[in-house]
Amino acid sequence: MKPATTVRLPKKTSAKVNDLDNPAWTEGMLGAPVLKKGRGLQVAPTKVLTSIRLDVDVLDFFKSQGAGYQSRINATLRKVVERSLAGPVDGSKRKRASE
Repeated sequence: MKPATTVRLPKKTSAKVNDLDNPAWTEGMLGAPVLKKGRGLQVAPTKVLTSIRLDVDVLDFFKSQGAGYQSRINATLRKVVERSLAGPVDGSKRKRASE
């Protein structure tokens, strides 16, 4: 049986090492701080984070129109909801797809 050995920790040095290849960063090297303006918190959150499964061709259609496709999908769904809430459409003016 082997005798147990202890691992020695490396010696700590209090003096800072001056590495010419990697000098310490200075305020001049960093430049002025850059503050990014974000959207910020919503005053009254009106939307809910959810997950929805869409057909690939439907999603591709909205994405092909550029940025903001989620907002366009929401606007399209809102139109459908508003039409549904407006009441039934007179049958004489609108034909069914099966006819």
